[in-house]
Amino acid sequence: MKKSIRIARHNTSISLEPEFWTALKELATEDGISVNELVARVDADRRGNLSSALRLYVLKRVKEKAR
Repeated sequence: MKKSIRIARHNTSISLEPEFWTALKELATEDGISVNELVARVDADRRGNLSSALRLYVLKRVKEKAR
């Protein structure tokens, strides 16, 4: 599923599976921020493709919760 997100004052399209979009929404809600803000934070720290960075971020957070 492709969505347009505005980060760092520009629009970008991100392709993620619906399950990852759902997880990002849940994580953003837990953090008290918008999905756009969460994506911007991941974008600022990434070293490669944004979609991949978001998937890895979700995986990391889910693993942390499981501990």
